[in-house]
Amino acid sequence: MSQPSLTTVFVFRRHYGRRYTELPVDSVDRDGLQISCDGTHMRPEHYDLRPGDIVRWRSGDRFVEAVISAVRRDERALSADLADARPLPPEYFPY
Repeated sequence: MSQPSLTTVFVFRRHYGRRYTELPVDSVDRDGLQISCDGTHMRPEHYDLRPGDIVRWRSGDRFVEAVISAVRRDERALSADLADARPLPPEYFPY
């Protein structure tokens, strides 16, 4: 039985450094990311994501970088709007 691929992001905070390494998310694209807390012990308020944080993720064979412009939390999910998405150079490596 094959396992579905896990979608993860790296989150960096200016004047702080790496905030999250390979944070699992339900979806991420150039416009935003979503984390559902259904069936988990985590709650949306447990995730420390803020406007201005830099998000990086793999899209195909390249990494993409964007900035969180807004964060919304409800009882069961977290959504973040992303802005200024751009591909990183091919030689970029996240570690």
